[in-house]
Amino acid sequence: MAEKKTSKTTTRKKTTKKTTSRSAKNKKLVIVESPSKAKTIEKYLGSTYQVVASIGHVRDLPKSTLGVDVEQDYQPKYINIRGKGPVIKDLKKAAKNAKQVYLASDPDREGEAIAWHLQYILGLDPKKANRVVFNEITKDTVKSAFKEPRTINQDLVDAQQARRIIDRLVGYSISPVLWKTVKRGLSAGRVQSVALGLIIAREKEIQAFQPEEYWTLDSEFKKGRAKFKANFYGFDGKKQPLPDNAAVQGVMGQLDTKKPFEVSSVKAKERKRQPQPPFTTSTMQQTANTQLKFRTRKTMMTAQQLYEGINLGRGLGQVGLITYMRTDSTRLSAVAKNAAAQFIHNEWGEEYSSHKPVAGVPQEGAQDAHEAIRPTDVTKTPASIKDKLTPDQFKLYSLIWSRFVASLMTPEILDTMAVTVEQNGVLFHANGSKTKFPGFTKAYPAAKEKDNLLPDLAEGDRVDLSKTDPEQHFTMPPARYSEAALIKALEENGVGRPSTYAPTLDTIQRRNYVRVDARKFVPTELGEIVQNIVDDKFPDITDTKFTAQVEHSLDDIEVGDKKWVPVVDEFYKPFAKEVASAEETLEKITMHDELAGMDCEVCGAPMVIKMGRYGKFYACSRFPDCRNTKAIVQEIGIECPKCHKGQVVERKTKRGRKFYGCSRYPDCDFVSWEKPKAPGEEASDDKADKKKSTKKATKKAKS
Repeated sequence: MAEKKTSKTTTRKKTTKKTTSRSAKNKKLVIVESPSKAKTIEKYLGSTYQVVASIGHVRDLPKSTLGVDVEQDYQPKYINIRGKGPVIKDLKKAAKNAKQVYLASDPDREGEAIAWHLQYILGLDPKKANRVVFNEITKDTVKSAFKEPRTINQDLVDAQQARRIIDRLVGYSISPVLWKTVKRGLSAGRVQSVALGLIIAREKEIQAFQPEEYWTLDSEFKKGRAKFKANFYGFDGKKQPLPDNAAVQGVMGQLDTKKPFEVSSVKAKERKRQPQPPFTTSTMQQTANTQLKFRTRKTMMTAQQLYEGINLGRGLGQVGLITYMRTDSTRLSAVAKNAAAQFIHNEWGEEYSSHKPVAGVPQEGAQDAHEAIRPTDVTKTPASIKDKLTPDQFKLYSLIWSRFVASLMTPEILDTMAVTVEQNGVLFHANGSKTKFPGFTKAYPAAKEKDNLLPDLAEGDRVDLSKTDPEQHFTMPPARYSEAALIKALEENGVGRPSTYAPTLDTIQRRNYVRVDARKFVPTELGEIVQNIVDDKFPDITDTKFTAQVEHSLDDIEVGDKKWVPVVDEFYKPFAKEVASAEETLEKITMHDELAGMDCEVCGAPMVIKMGRYGKFYACSRFPDCRNTKAIVQEIGIECPKCHKGQVVERKTKRGRKFYGCSRYPDCDFVSWEKPKAPGEEASDDKADKKKSTKKATKKAKS
């Protein structure tokens, strides 16, 4: 009996397997780039679809060679990316069994190129409408997109292909020149060379800057008990600078501090502050950097997560929370405007909703193929889904949501007052403001101006001088570029596009061309050497106008106004001559190491500071004859709590995480992730912890 039962079970299993196989054959296959995006879309499409991920690109130019035939119309020699064999095998198998195949990669040039490569690898008919695009991953949008599939847009593919080939020609032509003259592992590129050039040019401005002295004379006046501040303006209605202390003393000499001053002018106005347009990729990166202190890479990674879908639970499952995050456009769809208008009406009232969105001024050459970055559902407020988001996701989603809603709201209205106080022809100015109507700042509190209240003043009023505060200043050089400022400069110069900024900033840091000090970029000696070579031998590459023109040409290819081969040819022919000239004329450049100020314990030669993969370290100047090295560590002024002989020093792991150890390592193996505290600090902390514990225990006992 047992044997018969086993036989029946086996038969049932085989039948189930056949049914599953038959079911898979009847399904429609959808290919996207990422598993999280696949998970979100599959939920919307239902059981008749199978959604799988290609995990990004599947074909690219080879890493080991140029991969571009410059003699045959720059034909690229694409290969399957190493390590993608199993993925490609699974995709082919799924496509073979599928009833229909759809390619649903991202709705931009790069996404179109991914779809084109997938079409080639899977042997799909290029004339068949199998390309599906959507700007947001929501149920209605995704379902609508699958009702209107199209063929691959070859113009979009060619624009991306032209960019890839030009960047490959630049990188693989200049890099060997840099290896030969400086050292191996260096690189140059169209956008990164312009970015590095801007950073170095700013550093030269700072070094050449000559500070100039100037003074301010801030004063405090009072009317009754009310006090207000005013600044020295000038004499007899004319503005007058204060270049030195003598000028300040000249002003003070004209004043009689014991006598009252007269309010000679009061100008009250109503001022409107308009909301900013919703985010583009660039403005999102800039604002996240300044307000959230996010690095550009972190911003884009978090935005990608919000776009592809977050599990909201409560029967909602995986939901795409924002529209596509790579866009130059501030345009909003009519559906999004109407939904936002309804939300604003319900939440704050009719007086807060504008009839139409505030249009931003599009950057020249903006692709404008997408909407601005916005929430897919305005009713999903940040507060309502906070428990489903990571802290970073919540911060960025709040920023995107607030900016979008605010862009469709009425202006903030301020009552402003400009007051002039004078005595003996000496003028002081005071400016005040007060919010009359909050407008868009209801949704975007971070944009609200702080009230600066002045007492009720009228022309002819008498006020008394409470105190004066003369202060010496010196003019400051222009600030170094932060990530936000550099992205803004690149965008204003028409260099790069939304997808290029994050990898560009990452590259110049990884190559050690710049370092980050107080969240600002500072060029290194290596960066300056590389840039000098590129400036001298490849002037077009670092010319912002030339690079912007290349971007314009790529845009022209995208809309079908130009063909990609002539664009590449126009760029490469003069560039190839520059490469040949550089190879003949450049000589080896020797970089001198910085002295460390100590001698090697092994051989007695001077130690120097070198730059390695994980940062700076000490090394013997006689390398390779002497291979002695030491980590550069920073003492924190605390004795090692384990051996009581060494000092606690700050170190970093290979991944850059900070930890603390003993300076006598390896003789002492003390290590801690937490910063150790001095004995006095520990005692006071113990008392505080004990007090907190007592409070908690008392509270628990009462309950």
